[in-house]
Amino acid sequence: MKLSVIIPVHNEEVCIKRVCLELLDLLVQKNIPHELLLINDNSTDESSAILSEIGKQYGAVRVIDSPQPKGFGRAIRTGLENFSGDAVVICMGDGSDSPQDVVAYYEKLSLGYDCVFGSRFVKGSRVIGYPFIKLFLNRAGNAFIQILFLIKYNDVSNAFKGYRKEVIAACKPFVSQYFNITVEIPLKAIVRGFRYAVVPISWYGRDSGVSKYRIKELSRKYFFSILFVWLEKFLLKEEIRK
Repeated sequence: MKLSVIIPVHNEEVCIKRVCLELLDLLVQKNIPHELLLINDNSTDESSAILSEIGKQYGAVRVIDSPQPKGFGRAIRTGLENFSGDAVVICMGDGSDSPQDVVAYYEKLSLGYDCVFGSRFVKGSRVIGYPFIKLFLNRAGNAFIQILFLIKYNDVSNAFKGYRKEVIAACKPFVSQYFNITVEIPLKAIVRGFRYAVVPISWYGRDSGVSKYRIKELSRKYFFSILFVWLEKFLLKEEIRK
């Protein structure tokens, strides 16, 4: 099974090369057929040049420019339109996700699961450097999603997830343009009845660069995506079930 890893990149000149090389080395070590899709989300620093260099050095790497204007969701959607693997993992470019967890996702998908969802808030997980206010809002938002969708999974808003290509095809079209795509994709997969595994993961707060996450700006976008999928679940129940 070939694995595609989508990494959106916006102004990550300090860490993106390390993130990519660590992941590539581990995938080769584990003999996992793979490709890396590095999606340049309108970077204004040296990220573009660094991505180009990585793409020239490694045959398993493709660099794709996301359309303007910048937006995390647009970058992810660009990757989802271009990946060639049998399964895909969305991984952050800031070093917050662990390469070992990408391998764990691949192993679960190889067992036949349609999706693999990591959780930073279950036994065996590890979280370092999570800002308190962001953590509080994250827990409140995910509790709201759990109640609304009647699910036990407690980290829906985390971007770091894995899907078989059939899931992505069944969940299209995606409409989110910003970080709210992190809830749109998994919730669509859940309401369509795809089988998913939940695994504990590690998360590390960035030690360089600037966070692109703006809570105040994104709150209503998250609410829109959650409400959109919830309405879809009830109004289009027969049409969307796999």
